[in-house]
Amino acid sequence: MLKKEIIENMKYIVDNCMGEEKSACTTACPMNTDAKKYIALIRENKGEEAIKVIREELFIPRVLGRVCAHPCEKACRRGEEDEAISIAGLKRYIADNFDDPKMWDLSKKESTGKKIAVIGFGPAGAQGAITLLKEGHEVTIFEKNSFCGGMLRYGIPEYRLPREIVESEFSLINKLGGKIKFNVEIGKDISFEILEKEYDAILISIGKQIGRIDKSLNNFDAKGILSAVKFLEEVSLTKDSKDIRGNILTVGGGDVAMDCARSALRLKNSKNSYVMFLEKDLNTLTASKHEVEAALEEGVKFIPSSGIEEIFVDKNGRVKEISIKKCESIFDEEGKFNPKFNEENIEKLEIDSLIFAIGQNIDLSINNGEKFEFCKESLQSKKNPKVFYAGDCASSSIVVQAMAEGRRAAKSIIRFLNNEDIWSGRDIALEGGKSETKLYLPIEYLPESWDLDSKIKRRKGEQLDPKERIKTFLEVEKTFTHKVALEEANRCLQCECKLCMKECMMMPEYTTCPKELFKNYLENGYENMDMNIAYSCNECKQCTIKCPNSFEIRENFIEMRKEYVKANGDISPLDGHIGLDDGQELECSKKYSVTIPGKKQSKYVLIPGCTVPASFPELVEKTYEHMKETLGEENVGIILQCCARPTEIIGETKLFEERYSRVQKEIDDIDADVIVTLCPSCYLTYEKYSGRKVISYWDLMREIIGIPKSQKGIGEVSDVIFNIHDSCPTREVTSHHDSIRWILSQLGYKIEEMANIRENTRCCGVGGMLGCINSDLYKKIVDRRVRDATQDHIISYCGSCRGSMELGGLDSLHILQLIHGECYYKKDAKKRSENYGMHNRLETKRIVLK
Repeated sequence: MLKKEIIENMKYIVDNCMGEEKSACTTACPMNTDAKKYIALIRENKGEEAIKVIREELFIPRVLGRVCAHPCEKACRRGEEDEAISIAGLKRYIADNFDDPKMWDLSKKESTGKKIAVIGFGPAGAQGAITLLKEGHEVTIFEKNSFCGGMLRYGIPEYRLPREIVESEFSLINKLGGKIKFNVEIGKDISFEILEKEYDAILISIGKQIGRIDKSLNNFDAKGILSAVKFLEEVSLTKDSKDIRGNILTVGGGDVAMDCARSALRLKNSKNSYVMFLEKDLNTLTASKHEVEAALEEGVKFIPSSGIEEIFVDKNGRVKEISIKKCESIFDEEGKFNPKFNEENIEKLEIDSLIFAIGQNIDLSINNGEKFEFCKESLQSKKNPKVFYAGDCASSSIVVQAMAEGRRAAKSIIRFLNNEDIWSGRDIALEGGKSETKLYLPIEYLPESWDLDSKIKRRKGEQLDPKERIKTFLEVEKTFTHKVALEEANRCLQCECKLCMKECMMMPEYTTCPKELFKNYLENGYENMDMNIAYSCNECKQCTIKCPNSFEIRENFIEMRKEYVKANGDISPLDGHIGLDDGQELECSKKYSVTIPGKKQSKYVLIPGCTVPASFPELVEKTYEHMKETLGEENVGIILQCCARPTEIIGETKLFEERYSRVQKEIDDIDADVIVTLCPSCYLTYEKYSGRKVISYWDLMREIIGIPKSQKGIGEVSDVIFNIHDSCPTREVTSHHDSIRWILSQLGYKIEEMANIRENTRCCGVGGMLGCINSDLYKKIVDRRVRDATQDHIISYCGSCRGSMELGGLDSLHILQLIHGECYYKKDAKKRSENYGMHNRLETKRIVLK
């Protein structure tokens, strides 16, 4: 049974791993549109696939590409560093170029015989209708105006949203068999009571079509004064206005105010267009930055930090002038909207027309003037269970929110009609409610080359010349060209936290991310999972290094190995470890072992490990001699014996304890003060278990004895440039990294740092005894590490690492070959692993005994 702390560690990973988290742009979208996915497809020139991704959630991609308030862009990770990705612009590019009505999904279930009335043919009502129609229900939409689109049609100027686009995309409802009744106003042309009798459910999705005017002002009802709603509706239908002309002032600081001001410029009888707002400057306006910039380009004049003191009219009752007072603060100490003005500093402005863009309200006549009361989650009426709400009349404030509410209300209606619990098992975060992702990438975890100069600047579509465009209502901004779309798509960071998966070569063979993997372990039990998963871990710790949360993953696999071994009679259950066990027993046996104490005392004892003696007996001898020469022959001993670390690695705890006890006995018998190692794994093992001071031969040279005097500068004439492969077991022992580089400098050899070094080094493939049970993965890891090299010649300070680098095709040397050898040249390159074996262990024993 796994230890409690291991179980808790796995639970912590499952709860906090960001591997399955959606990108912020997706969770910020009320419709959960996968922007990251379709942007990736743009990068791959797969426009037809990209439009399919978009249409999985959005039925009006061309509309949204033009007028969406794009909360996705506000959440964009890139926007925290420079400028957010133009997600709306890329959506528009895909929809304009690849959307084909012939490919629209018109599938729907068999008829249920249920009838639903939808009141209002804006985005909320249309989305609700689509969801219901596809479920097999009969839907009739009642629209009091003559056209589809609701406030999209009547509240957004045509220079931003061409009407034919609205008509085209809303035609999906007709294609799905929806019935639409235009010019029918509920309460006038047909009573609400009749709808209640004739339909099984009703979805109310009316927009905010009553514009606000500041009625606290004298002459608020003078000629030439309109609400933004009335003005934009008139312009939408006629491209002009009967009442608005001359010098036109719009009051407000949002996008609607920008629409009014820019539309005002396009009227036949306009002269100047002004915008007056309470905020201190343009940077603090609630209006979208691009809308403000467009207004400035077209010649709109802004009056900041100001409000109207009084309206003056001429003899005909038409507005002619206003007095302006300066705004000193907008909110009070409690954060409530409560503007304070300087009543003494009054200025005047002559105007001919005044538009109030200060908010909109719902027409409540359909509900006898009473506020709608409904469940915030299900959107079901609290007074009438067959009535539901969505869009402006519920709680949405932007188009894509309205669509999400339309879909959510439709799902509630479906459950209502099926006599099911309306909200059980549903999640508001997945249905348009506030949703946040755990995914966050610090700068150091952003993709390579994210900050190239070519990726910093946000792309924009070409625009008509401001001087010309204010003469018409033609669409101002053009769709991205293919070139610009690719450039903008390539700015996307493709946010995901699978850094461990990209680095680790083992986990992708078994899972998509640690969250999924350890969730399976917790649900199924480690004993029912493939044992090869735990045994394929290199124990290199790169997963932890790469993880923003520094999850300890290796420790879980180490503990599982121990449990697998316990359940198998204290022996590894994998056949691949039989040979390793046999080899370990030999390496720890007396036949291949010897202990020689110092002649006086064993202040220092050299324990060279297994791979160096099995490869280079003469280098063990020279190392031993170097230590005796510098530290005193009487003070230096040697123990030729295995520390049994491989046994511990595969989880055979009892066998390890028994085998390690043999070398510990030798250490205790000669009463060594300091253990000197050549092997990184030996270094860690003795540091953990021996109770003695442990130092690597490399640190010993740098700190105490220096390199052999005869070797000083020997490599200065070499024609070789070496890479250095740092060993992963001692990645955190930075003194080793420093000493190896110091030694090479003392020798005079030239080095060039390869990729992934020191604390960030990669495993050579041997870690975790992987080669015994998964040779294919071992070779892949070797090859990956070799690709990090920038030279053909590489130095290691681990015998196993040296062998792996040679297997990968490099001219691979152990640093001892340079420390104790002649000057090394390119011509000296050769394979060195063929002579590896236990015969060399015996030779090493013979040499040290002579």
